[in-house]
Amino acid sequence: MTSWKDKREFWISGAKVADPEAGKIRAGSVLIQKGMIAGIVWQKSPETELPVFDAGGLVLAPGFIDIHTHLREPGFEDKETIESGTAAAVAGGYTSILCMANTDPVVDDPSVVEYITRRAEESGHCRVYVTGAVTKGLEGREITEFFHLKRSGAVALSDDGKYISDSKVLRAALEYARVLGMPVISHCEDPYLTADSQMNEGFVSTRLGLKGAHSASEEIAIARDIKLAELTGAHLHIAHISTAGGVDLVKKAKKKGIAVTAEVTPHHLTLDETMLETYDRNLKVNPPLRSAADISALKAALRDGTIDCVATDHAPHNEIDKQVEFNFAPPGMLGLQTAFPQLNTELVKNGDIELIDLIRLMTSSPASIMGFPGGRMKQGELADFVLIDPDEEWVFEKQMIRSRSYNSPLIGKKFKGRVKGVFLEGKYLEDVS
Repeated sequence: MTSWKDKREFWISGAKVADPEAGKIRAGSVLIQKGMIAGIVWQKSPETELPVFDAGGLVLAPGFIDIHTHLREPGFEDKETIESGTAAAVAGGYTSILCMANTDPVVDDPSVVEYITRRAEESGHCRVYVTGAVTKGLEGREITEFFHLKRSGAVALSDDGKYISDSKVLRAALEYARVLGMPVISHCEDPYLTADSQMNEGFVSTRLGLKGAHSASEEIAIARDIKLAELTGAHLHIAHISTAGGVDLVKKAKKKGIAVTAEVTPHHLTLDETMLETYDRNLKVNPPLRSAADISALKAALRDGTIDCVATDHAPHNEIDKQVEFNFAPPGMLGLQTAFPQLNTELVKNGDIELIDLIRLMTSSPASIMGFPGGRMKQGELADFVLIDPDEEWVFEKQMIRSRSYNSPLIGKKFKGRVKGVFLEGKYLEDVS
């Protein structure tokens, strides 16, 4: 039989196929034609003369989608580039990512959107979507030209990394965004309560002598933004939710029918404030790692649907930036390559959620939030897939990192569950692990 490689029409067979919308993982074969899913046969192998890719008992899922990534280019290419960031994404099983606007120059002008789009087409390893800034220069004072940003290719709006403190400005932004059908992604932290903070406020921060950011700083910000979303009818997306109180606010808003969605990061689900006793600067993130009680609330919110998806907040920083006193180290850690194994190890294998639920949180759910193609296992969708072995044990080593930076606290960590291959529009990407 002829090889499936470089063919526009072939079968992927021998896999356990994950259908996140149906909530099932079952034996099946998928027909690929011209980069699209042309058909699915369940519970049996197809009788065909077409080439066949033998998936060998692996789980075949839609390619992961990350709606919160920092690619740093333009302006901070010493930390990450579009090429290196997308290489890390593919190694983590991602086929689509949404990059944030806090670059230099800021993505507050159509020319920057067009630059990122062009660079992604030239050197990117996966699909890259662009977030436009809500306000000029991320300064929180004057909103950008949303229409022109959208026309140039921006799909969402965010001042991520900064909170828009002026309620009048955010109200105007939400009103204009609703007209254009663009979600507004909010970084919910009251800056007056978090100024100079280093970690979560509580007993641990007191013992370590580090200034803390109380969970109220997130909850106050979420409450105000939800109220403005209710007022305007706009789609508000809460980035990196991290507190039990924040979860409760989102749950109540959804019950009222307010158009609010929320994401949570792998690190806020699996790492807690006590780990900072080592003063590991790679554990310094924004919002900070919270308490065990907060983590329990986040896990419960995944199970009951209050939190809609997982997003990495992949935030590369070079070693020079991180190798300073803890107080001066910038917040952020890598996330793209370790998201699936980290959550499979800590949540799925510990019985907090099922594997199919984790896959849904990383595929169809983020696709639905942002209106992206892909993320679904059905005819007519993009042939973007990830092949995973949910049981393989392996150790994440520094030399495996595809990012230009190495700021991960998970180097040397043993995981259970590994990405084994990626298809992008039916093309198999070699050497992703």
